[in-house]
Amino acid sequence: MIATWAGAVVAALLAVLTTDPPGRLFAAVAALALGAAALFGTVARPRFAADSDGVAVRTLLGVRRWPWSRVHRLRVVRHRRLGREVPMLELDAIEPDGSERLVVLGRLDLGAHPDEVLGAVQAVRGLTN
Repeated sequence: MIATWAGAVVAALLAVLTTDPPGRLFAAVAALALGAAALFGTVARPRFAADSDGVAVRTLLGVRRWPWSRVHRLRVVRHRRLGREVPMLELDAIEPDGSERLVVLGRLDLGAHPDEVLGAVQAVRGLTN
């Protein structure tokens, strides 16, 4: 996260200091994108939490909670990405209006390997594989 904030500051400095108009625009856009990513990473972390009552997922706009009775499925899926197999934690939940919500969280979102998080959540919930 520190590297993203540093990148945003460097890009902002380049946007101010450069005399080349296209370079200034490019640096300003990069500063805004890096700043938004750093803000999201700072505000919305940790993104996932579980306790005996249910699960919660944090976003920029707040925290979304589902009691265990509304959690349809919680599992680790593996996707091929850039030639590697990447594990992701998938949460299927039922909203109060009956619609379904799918939340996909990776290692960066969770702060730990998705398999470890799933094991910890199952222990909190009192389930076993």
